Amino acid sequence: MSLSLNSWKQKIVAFAAGLGAPGLLLISFLDSSVLSFPIINDLLLIQLSMQRPERMPLYALMASLGSVLGCVVLYFLARTGGEAYFHRKAGARAHAIRHWVERNGFGGMLIAALLPPPTPFKIFVFAAGVFEAPVLGFAAAITLARLFRYFGVGYLAVRYGADAMPFLMAHKIQATLLAIGLVAASYLLSRWILRHRPHPEPQK
Repeated sequence: MSLSLNSWKQKIVAFAAGLGAPGLLLISFLDSSVLSFPIINDLLLIQLSMQRPERMPLYALMASLGSVLGCVVLYFLARTGGEAYFHRKAGARAHAIRHWVERNGFGGMLIAALLPPPTPFKIFVFAAGVFEAPVLGFAAAITLARLFRYFGVGYLAVRYGADAMPFLMAHKIQATLLAIGLVAASYLLSRWILRHRPHPEPQK
């Protein structure tokens, strides 16, 4: 795995790679919270899934869990008083990001989490905390998006091996649109089912 990271970050990655599934959880957590490891969690997921294809679902689950936990930590850090930091980092995009988060709620966060790089996703997470988006909806959106992402990457790793990441990068727009379409369809279907759920008959 080639890395363009600081030496201390490389040591963290090497340590995590040796741990297997727990290391994948660690890297995903750090990448989604206080540090940044660009695509390292994807590469580690691919590497581990190629070595042990039968454990791919576990690796994808650990990557998803670590990312969700990291986002939740960042959310609460922002909620404790990060509005000035948000405006400094977001700059001219601050108003648009705030409007997106407040207006679109679950769906807006879900789409933001599915968008490919170089989308600055962390700033959306920070905005969700600063402007107090409902935490359960926030966590549900991140969970759904991360499950789609990492199980998709894991599937490509098992099928294409070392060519998985180049394939994904070459087709990132198509993959993103497909993921958004599938998630939107499942979300709308669940809403329809709940809306049309029959009321229980009164007991006699």
